[in-house]
Amino acid sequence: MSRLTTMSLIVSCLAASAAPAIAQQTAGNGQGVEAEAQGDDFYCGERKLGQWFYCSKPQQRPAQPTAAPPPAASAVQRMAEITRQLDELKAKAILEPTEENVIAYVRFQREQLDRASTFSDSWQRALWQNPDIDYTLQRPVSTVGKRAWIDNRRADRDAVLSNLSQRYGLFYFYAQSCGACELFSPILRSVADSHRMAVMAVSMDGGPSRDFPNYVVDSGQRARMGLTGNETPALVLFDTVTRRTIPVGYGILSADEIMDRIFALTNTKVGSDY
Repeated sequence: MSRLTTMSLIVSCLAASAAPAIAQQTAGNGQGVEAEAQGDDFYCGERKLGQWFYCSKPQQRPAQPTAAPPPAASAVQRMAEITRQLDELKAKAILEPTEENVIAYVRFQREQLDRASTFSDSWQRALWQNPDIDYTLQRPVSTVGKRAWIDNRRADRDAVLSNLSQRYGLFYFYAQSCGACELFSPILRSVADSHRMAVMAVSMDGGPSRDFPNYVVDSGQRARMGLTGNETPALVLFDTVTRRTIPVGYGILSADEIMDRIFALTNTKVGSDY
């Protein structure tokens, strides 16, 4: 037998013997996949192929929870912190008056003054450009504007008071022994005469009044009006329609104060002048 023939025979025999092994290995690979999924003891246990053959999955590190950002401080909290820091720097500069501490306090204070100046400027510009929020249009503060407002207010007041006597009257509580009443009585008399208002003078001690000779002595009128105490002089407005009493004031009042108060109490809404 030639050498070539011998080699061919050997190769044929090896191929024949290897075929079952290859077939068995191919089948084994299919089973290995299944064993891999089922955690086969032979492949994953005895051979200890590990994670490279997917017998054991690599453990994943737990995801670190991301810390939530701290909530932003509100404007009120920021203002409180500025105040606290300013107080702290001031106290430190007073207790330890070194140049460094004093400079730190003055610098921080200057920053806040600059901030306040900026706010004041923005405030003023906003009022100039938005008349609906400018209070000085209702109550002027300039000399010329204030004078005009007062003149218009007095004209309206005098017009109202001229017709007020048709509905309202005044109760004037005084005492002969009251020095303030002696000063106030002629003032009230002039207001009543100029606006034709009826005044009922009530003496708390029974004494007369030069300016109101047709007085009456108090017989419970003051208590029935709900007035407490015995302060004199006391001026009360009486509404003949609603039968309601409206205290105008106590003590000495000027003529303008009497008229302004009566006008405000009878013809303006609460808060309209402010």
